[in-house]
Amino acid sequence: QVQLVESGGGLIQPGGSLRLSCAVSGGTFNRYIMAWFRQAPGKERNFLAGVSPIGRTLYEDAAKGRFTVSRDNAKNTVYLQMNALRPDDTAVYYCAADEALSTVIGRGAEYYGYWGQGTQVTVSS
Repeated sequence: QVQLVESGGGLIQPGGSLRLSCAVSGGTFNRYIMAWFRQAPGKERNFLAGVSPIGRTLYEDAAKGRFTVSRDNAKNTVYLQMNALRPDDTAVYYCAADEALSTVIGRGAEYYGYWGQGTQVTVSS
């Protein structure tokens, strides 16, 4: 059973930084494409960033320049470093795993078979 557990969310002032972590257990982490999504209240869950097993990355426009996705295959963990946070970054952030051995980082939620429970990020003064 593959499990994903996010951590690192919280309340942060505008302009601040947070690093989210997602620990994966029960699977073959170094074969998965990993991704971060977020869902604001009343809105759809949207792709933010993804990272392949060898470290190739893909970012949605909302994440470019401020967010960095990375992974540590030795620790079975994927990270999302978020800088210059804004109130419109407020959302529940989810990590997801694509175990289909694809070489393409998918932007749609349908590509990902495993999800974490989410971690709340609130950007407010």
